[in-house]
Amino acid sequence: MNIVCLDLEGVLVPEIWIAFSEASGIPELRRTTRDEPDYDKLMRWRIGILKEHGLGLQDIQRTIATIDPLPGAVEFMQKLRERTQVIIVSDTFTQFAEPLMRKLGYPTLFCNTLEVSESGEITGYKIRVPHSKLTTVRGLQSIGFDTIASGDSYNDLEMILASKAGFLFRAPHQILEDHPELSCYESYDDLLAAITAAL
Repeated sequence: MNIVCLDLEGVLVPEIWIAFSEASGIPELRRTTRDEPDYDKLMRWRIGILKEHGLGLQDIQRTIATIDPLPGAVEFMQKLRERTQVIIVSDTFTQFAEPLMRKLGYPTLFCNTLEVSESGEITGYKIRVPHSKLTTVRGLQSIGFDTIASGDSYNDLEMILASKAGFLFRAPHQILEDHPELSCYESYDDLLAAITAAL
């Protein structure tokens, strides 16, 4: 039995924090897991910037409401789900992801959750499990699934490397340099063909 584990941002939808950086005019918020391997450090830094600028969850959600899946992503997901089971394994948050899941046809999503005050200020976050992408893959393997994984960032590498087959998708140059052993695809058709061949 195979199951595919996909990253969300950068693979199926645009990077939420980059979109919010552009909408808010705060260039520092463009930094993502493509740039910073330490997710906890990155999130604490983001929360600090939001607090400094007086921005809360609703401000980010207004930007998310304007985001559509990347061109071709919906069709890719439809074709992939006709072939096998798919789980999106993301470090995003339930409060961010809901409208995006609707646009993608409600695939299964494993992600984290934000801690939000009554005023709407983001005060912290709860990780579902430590090393959530690797832990998810290992958990699926422990109940009899072979995993195939794809993502674009540093935080995807553990699940990609631990899977039966793993592929990068539109990854930044530094990750490609660091992991020349991994195939990287630029189109959904090529990624779909690679995953299908691994099933």
